[in-house]
Amino acid sequence: MSRERESAEVLVGQSAPDGDPTKAPGAPTTPVGTRSPSITSARGPTGSSSGSSFTPLQDFSGTITPSDLHFEVHHAGVPAIDPAKHTLLIHGLVDKPLLFSLADLKRFPQVTRVYFIECAGNGVLGWGDGLFGKPNPGLTPQQLAGLTSNSEWTGVPLKIVLDEAGVSRRAKWFLAEGGDACLMARSIPLEKAYDDALIVWAQNGEALRPAQGFPMRLLLPGWEGSANVKWLRRLELGTRPWMTRWETATYTDPLANGTARQFSFEMDARSVITTPAHPETITRGWRQISGLAWSGRGKIARVEISTDSGQTWSRARLEEPVRSKAHTRFTHMWDWKGEETIIYSRATDETGYVQPTRAQLIRVRGAGTQYHFNPIYGWRVLPNGRVFFFGAT
Repeated sequence: MSRERESAEVLVGQSAPDGDPTKAPGAPTTPVGTRSPSITSARGPTGSSSGSSFTPLQDFSGTITPSDLHFEVHHAGVPAIDPAKHTLLIHGLVDKPLLFSLADLKRFPQVTRVYFIECAGNGVLGWGDGLFGKPNPGLTPQQLAGLTSNSEWTGVPLKIVLDEAGVSRRAKWFLAEGGDACLMARSIPLEKAYDDALIVWAQNGEALRPAQGFPMRLLLPGWEGSANVKWLRRLELGTRPWMTRWETATYTDPLANGTARQFSFEMDARSVITTPAHPETITRGWRQISGLAWSGRGKIARVEISTDSGQTWSRARLEEPVRSKAHTRFTHMWDWKGEETIIYSRATDETGYVQPTRAQLIRVRGAGTQYHFNPIYGWRVLPNGRVFFFGAT
């Protein structure tokens, strides 16, 4: 090999012969940054146009979810939308129907906020997966609670856009319809539009990814994920709910008395320890317990940790800032001495709501509930340091 060719290969990032990165120039600049090959974070499972893909919560620091690892739930795949042709229609009980392009929306005063989104079915594997419907001890934080993600969103308050159209006093609800192949649609109380609802076009400082609703989506802070309609194409104002298939056949909660909860939008307070967790193996001595807590009703007020199978509880440290309707990182130092134990986290939000045990949730909802699972989760630590999920709280 010629000296010139050898030098050229080193300039594009070829490792020095002895593997010492200080002995050769690194790789050049690139159009788009990538993660180190040693970092293998990924959503999963993938490949379905009608299904879910979970966020790897255990791989994160802080509270913001990388845009490319935000969880996915689709009902008819991810549509390929030309932003130059996409429009948002506002009609129904309004003074003047309006049609907005993305450029039109961007002319309004924009805001940037941090909020979580969570699928109403988050936690289903920890509720009834495994043999005889019992939770599988081999669940990871990703599988257990990975249908939630937390991002910085940029857009326009929905109330500003609705005021342009002039909402009739008779209007009490609006229908939000998406531009995917199934025309996903949800009925939303108008009060939410005039509270904190947004139409967003950016996530974490860049345009929405297609899987997250590019070029625009509805964002309803603290409310179940399906109501945050992606690929937003139509808002219709009316007097009552539309009773779409997405709020009748699905996204309703069967209860123990044979009835069902409908329009149970708010996501209840919950927490999950992300480390130590399965499949980790820990060693004796001091270590940090860390995890995430969130509530659709506002801020997390406190998180408590038990390291002795629920006998005693200690208050965890909440990392600042603690935001309303956003993920909050909690930490707690623990000196593990090699005993078998179960570690738990328990969240309380600013309304006083306390994350329930599985038994408490079953008493209220029944064992057949299908959405809004938020029981206290545990991780069983064996004397050899191996960690397994424990859901029988």
